[in-house]
Amino acid sequence: MLSWDVIIIGAGAAGLFCAITAGQRGRRVLVLEHAERVGKKIAVSGGGRCNFTNLHSTPESFLSANPHFCKSALARYTPTDFIHLVERHGIAYHEKKLGQLFCDGSSQQIIDMLLHECKTAGVEVRCGAEVVKVAKLPDQLFDLETNTGSQRCNSLVIATGGISIPPLGATDFGYRIARQFDLQLEQPRPALVPLTLPADIQKRLTPLSGVAVDVLVSCNSTDFRENMLITHRGLSGPAILQISSYWRPGKSLTINLLPEHDALDMLLRERGSEVELANLLSRYLPKRFARAWCELFSPSKPLKQYDSLGLKRIAEQLQRLTITPAGTEGFKKAEVTAGGVSTNELSSQTMEAKRVCGLYFIGEVVDVTGHLGGHNFQWAWASGFAAGQAL
Repeated sequence: MLSWDVIIIGAGAAGLFCAITAGQRGRRVLVLEHAERVGKKIAVSGGGRCNFTNLHSTPESFLSANPHFCKSALARYTPTDFIHLVERHGIAYHEKKLGQLFCDGSSQQIIDMLLHECKTAGVEVRCGAEVVKVAKLPDQLFDLETNTGSQRCNSLVIATGGISIPPLGATDFGYRIARQFDLQLEQPRPALVPLTLPADIQKRLTPLSGVAVDVLVSCNSTDFRENMLITHRGLSGPAILQISSYWRPGKSLTINLLPEHDALDMLLRERGSEVELANLLSRYLPKRFARAWCELFSPSKPLKQYDSLGLKRIAEQLQRLTITPAGTEGFKKAEVTAGGVSTNELSSQTMEAKRVCGLYFIGEVVDVTGHLGGHNFQWAWASGFAAGQAL
């Protein structure tokens, strides 16, 4: 039976980066991945080009029951640090928008970079290695029973991610290990996920599937300004994915369809004219969307036929449209999982469980969830680095 300084379960972004950091410090590191290849989620991220970090990643870019927890790790490994690594490997990249950095080529470049760094650091990575049982021995070593035999280590790192996108191999393994050692969990829930709509509204919007609108969407005192996409099941697009992390069942969204305009002023300027409402709105919104909006909220007629109160109501609906989603499209469509291992259980300096010496949790399995646009990768690098420095 082999003994290692460190065993990391999960060869995703956080797991591989933790392995690199620990390996560079001279630790004997083994990474176990149950899938047949590493970095499946890295491979599909950013439309296959990997949105590997965000220039503007700060603690305010993350959700957690304890919003202060992520500060230490993020301060010690920054987007600039990862960019230097990418540049050292000669990987060309570009900023798409809002600080989001993507590979010019493919996500495989980031995977290859991580594997090269692992090899250089003397890290052993094994795929197809399923961990069946974890136990802590009286001598403080961890004993792992796997489908390829038993392994022992001084430190065990759980980097198995959340339960989003099961087809990529996501499981609840990390949560099961946390429960095994009596660690508290924040209820996992889908995040960065499309929202579904009540049947009556969805039926009317279905013909608009594929139409995108620039909006400001708000929920629970948080708002995002990006595109909203109408789908055959509800609402998606960057603005909706962002706000979904803050939405809870039964809560409403407030949507400003004209974030750059004063809707009432726009309507009053045309008051008394023969211009129909739908045609006026088509100057500012996609034509099909403008007509569908009128069918839902205010039958279109010439502006001169509306009184002042009617125009005020229309303006309110345009800039404070209130919709209560029916739900989300669930973990299958969620880009990440919010919730997870409670930060109350972990050291913010090292990611080690306070009550279980030598047990660490990093990445998405922890209750730290980033906004859309590379922030979750930055948390993977930063939390992996924090643990790797402590192992």
